[in-house]
Amino acid sequence: MLHALLTLPSSPPLAVAEDPPPLTPPPAASSSAKPSALSNLTTSDEPPSSSHLSTLQNLAGKGCVNITTKSDFEALVTNSVLQEVNQNCNQSLENNSPCALCTTSVSTLPASGLSIGNLSDCTAYPSVYVAAFSNRFGPSDPGTAKCLFSLDFSSEGSSGGKKKVVIVVVSVVCVVVLLFAIVGLLGYWKLKKKRRGVGGNITEMDLGSGLDSMEQSTTLIRFTIDDVKKATKNFHRDNIIGRGGYGNVYRGVISDGSEVALKRFKNCSAAGDASFTHEVEVIASIRHVNLVALRGYCSATTKYEGYQRIIVTDLMKNGSLHDHLFGSMGIKLSWPIRQQIALGTARGLAYLHYGAQPSIIHRDIKASNILLDDKFEAKVADFGLAKFNPEGMTHMSTRVAGTMGYVAPEYALYGQLTERSDVFSFGVVLLELLSGRKALQTDNDGQPSALTDWAWSLVRTGRALDVIEDGMPEPGSQEVLEKYVLIAVLCSHPQLYARPTMDQVVKMMETADESVPSIPERPIPFVAGRLDIERTVSMSGSGQLSSPTGYQPYTLESEPHSSNSNSKEEGSSSPKIMSTY
Repeated sequence: MLHALLTLPSSPPLAVAEDPPPLTPPPAASSSAKPSALSNLTTSDEPPSSSHLSTLQNLAGKGCVNITTKSDFEALVTNSVLQEVNQNCNQSLENNSPCALCTTSVSTLPASGLSIGNLSDCTAYPSVYVAAFSNRFGPSDPGTAKCLFSLDFSSEGSSGGKKKVVIVVVSVVCVVVLLFAIVGLLGYWKLKKKRRGVGGNITEMDLGSGLDSMEQSTTLIRFTIDDVKKATKNFHRDNIIGRGGYGNVYRGVISDGSEVALKRFKNCSAAGDASFTHEVEVIASIRHVNLVALRGYCSATTKYEGYQRIIVTDLMKNGSLHDHLFGSMGIKLSWPIRQQIALGTARGLAYLHYGAQPSIIHRDIKASNILLDDKFEAKVADFGLAKFNPEGMTHMSTRVAGTMGYVAPEYALYGQLTERSDVFSFGVVLLELLSGRKALQTDNDGQPSALTDWAWSLVRTGRALDVIEDGMPEPGSQEVLEKYVLIAVLCSHPQLYARPTMDQVVKMMETADESVPSIPERPIPFVAGRLDIERTVSMSGSGQLSSPTGYQPYTLESEPHSSNSNSKEEGSSSPKIMSTY
């Protein structure tokens, strides 16, 4: 475009001078007249003196769509665009406002016409054209040079000017890189804040790579202690919705507005990290409609509160099954709702036993661990005692865990833990659901009695429907009610191998024509008085009792009497039960 470009060979590729000389202003000239060489340049296509355009030679690249004259350049740009550029740039460009107006117009030139070839070679052409032909002050004007080429004539000497340009460029690059780094760090911090909660000044404890990997593969949120305090109003007692041997359960509202339940462990220490990590692993590893889902957890150590271990789950609006059966709700559950709760609980346990990998034994199934959502859908909760069950292994636990009245006898006596230990506990819960009675209670004489023994005494005499709670709303058919009673008695059978599996239980409940297997004879009651034992022995005709199905025998023994006793006094002997069961 500038005639200096006419003298450049067109065949070689673009070559930029390694160290181009800076634009040096010519001697002072009046504002009304341009240097003669530049005047020639703006009025003719003839080549101007190369001495006046040495700087423009360096600014313009080579190889831009074969432009060799001013006419070549103007032929590629529409007249309307050229008129707009000439109008906006034909003025002093020293101030920011006219400079911005001009450069905005200049930026439209490549898009308007230079749309072919290597655009990177054409980058400087529009600015050079405007400086030489559109601006009446010419490229030697300090304002024009600064606006269009970012060259400052106020610097002392060419070397100093070049250094300043380099400094400016480097500074701009550094600022841009710094801004990108800040934006990236802010984005990363916001992501961590969303996943782990609002940051605070509390030390977060590292519980191992297991929890870290779970955070990456799931939506598990790691809350801070400040989040938990805010959600529970600093663990206010009014927010307590449950208590247990492990600690308290609080109602809370987290930052997204959803209600959650927060299980806070008590008496925590560094040694308890393993058990806490285990529970988080268990809950986070499973997802099922009838199992309580984990929202997140908190592990922190504060100066005044010490170790804090908290698990956050969804809040169940209708509380627990225990609340409705034995609490202050005051409204009896209808049979359709009880049937739904029974089936949902069975499905949740069946998933733990046969759907989770590895399978999981809950160990603490009870009414207070069956939570109910707003539609009375059962959610099995509290996996604090849960145990992974590798395939093919039978657990032998030296520490029996569970709740009295719900624990299977083989587990309570010998620590033998299998999936059918959960089946026994489910049978007890199902009896509670059907009868409205607690697993353990006392009779009129103050003697303890087990719900399972009471239910069995009715079933064996053909009075299974007497187990059903009086006044139950919307009772179902007698056949269905009796079937559920038989399932509950079979599940709570004291003999391990007499119980069905949980998937068999689900099938019996879901399928109308699926009958309940015959219930084997039971040994003497768990809580047996003297009269019970004597009655059982007299019925068997001997001092040894064994069931018709061949279960373990029981032997009745009495304390020896004094040789000079003339008569047997009531209660003088103390029967004992000896069993290999």
